[in-house]
Amino acid sequence: MFCMAAQLTNSCLGGTLLLVAAMFSAHADQLNGFDLSDPLVPRQLIRAGGPPRDGIPSIDKPRFMSAASASSLRDTDRVLGVTVDGLAKAYPVKILNYHEIVNDRFGELPVAVTFCPLCGSGVAFDARVNGEAREFGVSGLLYNSDVLMYDRASDSLWSQILGQAVTGPARGTKLRTVPVRHTTWAEWRRRHPATLALVEPRSTGRNYNVDPYVGYAESAQIWAPVAHRDRRYPAKSVVVGAVVNGKARAWPFAELPANDNFLIDSVDDKQVRLEYDHGAQAAALLDEEGREIPSFTAFWFAWVAFHPDTSIYAGR
Repeated sequence: MFCMAAQLTNSCLGGTLLLVAAMFSAHADQLNGFDLSDPLVPRQLIRAGGPPRDGIPSIDKPRFMSAASASSLRDTDRVLGVTVDGLAKAYPVKILNYHEIVNDRFGELPVAVTFCPLCGSGVAFDARVNGEAREFGVSGLLYNSDVLMYDRASDSLWSQILGQAVTGPARGTKLRTVPVRHTTWAEWRRRHPATLALVEPRSTGRNYNVDPYVGYAESAQIWAPVAHRDRRYPAKSVVVGAVVNGKARAWPFAELPANDNFLIDSVDDKQVRLEYDHGAQAAALLDEEGREIPSFTAFWFAWVAFHPDTSIYAGR
């Protein structure tokens, strides 16, 4: 009798342990409530950044004012500038430092304007997935020290710099990038005097004139592991990066002639024109017909972490 009871007990215990193990396995590979069980990128490089999901709140109902009314913006303030069908908008980085994503619209086009303070990267996306508008939030997770966004319809995680879903139902899907110019308010306003400017959200309790990342851009510190390091340039030096015909190329500002404002280059035998402003550390990449090719500025460490095989413009 004792033996049978012991066998039953062991059997029950074994079943319980299997059930617990299964439950643990189902939740073991989660961070901030996101399923990381089948990522497109190395799992060990997806890290918690500190805040929980939506701990950095996206701006989902943005308000704007005219350039003439934007008295709180100084000429030297950094902005991300986006133009779609003649409508220009400026998104101050001092606001994006606290929110990282603005879910906006240009007419009928949904656009997600994103900024990662850790990588210095500002990227804008057509926010449609398979023709459906998506709203994006900040997951609180990082990959290659870069923000992982998530779309609220599917809980898929999206790499900002890759512009691609790396987990979830949308895994492997890419977003179309929208040209964005990371520049100063004065330079953007000069180019687009009729621009609108993003207004600070109401009742957040934040002082947007205080930089929460003060000193970070000047330090050599990287806050999370990255897949690839390259010491040809200081980690936080600023580069312009673009992928043209599947080929990545970087134009470090340190290599751009200070007395010029454009250069002609080629990427994979495709001629391109880089127009830049050394003082504003702003640039736009154009094809031979003068159409803008999506590019963005970022810290060198971030660009090369995602594009270890990048070619580099090394000056004349």
